[in-house]
Amino acid sequence: MKNILKPYKSGFTFSYTSGAFATITLLQTKPEIIKTVYVHSDFKDIRLVAMLCEKAGVLIERDDYIFKRINQKENTYVLGVFDKYASLLSPLKPHVVLVNPGDMGNLGTIVRTLAAVNLPDLAVITPGADLWHPKTIRASMGSLFRIRFEMFDSFDEYREKFAGHRIYPFMLDGELELNTDSCPRAEQFSLVFGNEATGLKEKFKQYGTSIKLKQTQMVDSLNVAIAVGIGAYVFSSANGLLK
Repeated sequence: MKNILKPYKSGFTFSYTSGAFATITLLQTKPEIIKTVYVHSDFKDIRLVAMLCEKAGVLIERDDYIFKRINQKENTYVLGVFDKYASLLSPLKPHVVLVNPGDMGNLGTIVRTLAAVNLPDLAVITPGADLWHPKTIRASMGSLFRIRFEMFDSFDEYREKFAGHRIYPFMLDGELELNTDSCPRAEQFSLVFGNEATGLKEKFKQYGTSIKLKQTQMVDSLNVAIAVGIGAYVFSSANGLLK
């Protein structure tokens, strides 16, 4: 593996975890997909990483050059190399749907938020930011390995597969202003959010009850990661998922 390590590209069948926290999460949740863990000579507290690698039978190597080769940040001292894997959404659980997300930092932050509020099913409508990119995984703090996710070529493809879900598109001019009292109750729901730049198209109103988040006129819109955080927290709380 060492000889073929290069800066990440979407066509790779493998990816990287950058940093100790994300790599530890990977070791704790999906050790079977890990190829190798590399540690930098400046990484001092190697005990937990070494213990988890030994428990999982994962090769651990000290190699400073690897970090330079794949253009990791200067403060990255642990690197996990793992195989990408298939994942499917639960048909019985609520979902969050991102339509053409454009920013890997936002995508990773959203993944981390969904794990935190117990909404661990994420649908991504492509094209969009790469869920497997090390930047996404780093922003998620390894939470990608704790959720279920699935890619779809179109929103119609997603709707056809999960026809039993009630759809709630989040839009600036949504018909229902979301708060703890107005939040809909449902066992199977889909919270749908648009691209950072364009939001959702008008046609999404026909798919279900559109939702708006009250805000002042000092800004034109919320960052999508913030909007997902607010919407997911309210829906999770109102529907008894946060216990």
